[in-house]
Amino acid sequence: MGTLRIMIADDHDLVRRGLKMLLESHAGWKVCAEAHSGREAVEMAEELRPDIAIMDISMPELNGIEAARKIKKLSPNTEMLILSMHHTDQLVREIIETGAKGYIIKSDSDRSLVAAVEALAIHKPFFTSCATEIMLESIRNRGTVSEVPQTVRDRLTPREREIVQLLSEGKSSKEVAVILGISVKTSETHRANIMRKLEIHSVSQLVRYAVRNQIVEA
Repeated sequence: MGTLRIMIADDHDLVRRGLKMLLESHAGWKVCAEAHSGREAVEMAEELRPDIAIMDISMPELNGIEAARKIKKLSPNTEMLILSMHHTDQLVREIIETGAKGYIIKSDSDRSLVAAVEALAIHKPFFTSCATEIMLESIRNRGTVSEVPQTVRDRLTPREREIVQLLSEGKSSKEVAVILGISVKTSETHRANIMRKLEIHSVSQLVRYAVRNQIVEA
């Protein structure tokens, strides 16, 4: 087996440096890219096609969940390892739906990171114990993990979820249009559709929704 090429995506420089040191201390592993945001991670993954992408959930412009969805479409052979500070059954379900096979809590990363990458390197899943418990409980209660009732968030399209994050971070409709490469009119149409779907009427309500659904951090 040749060198295992790994991409790290986290908006904190210190975290990336720590992860890189830990990973590259392992023989045959190489960090081939470091991304500061979810959007940058998608661009790098499309260009470099890493074997494994390690993604923090809370990143500016595009969070780790939405970035993972895009990366899996652009580079299907890239295995995804998601890092998070928190865990809920909704979050675990969304991580599984991205196609990611790995998920660990950040506080466990020093113990679990190497084991998770070893598993993903041979295309085996690795989930933190609390995530495994949530999945098993979901299967016991509902038959399958995917049979969770639809939430309001599920009714938003991937593009709308991107726009929710950008608006919640204080971007204007014009700034959203520039970032996404769409017209201002299209941006404003998306914004109106989002407000209608979520039944909210102000940006402050949108921010509360985004925080509650872990699209952005409080």
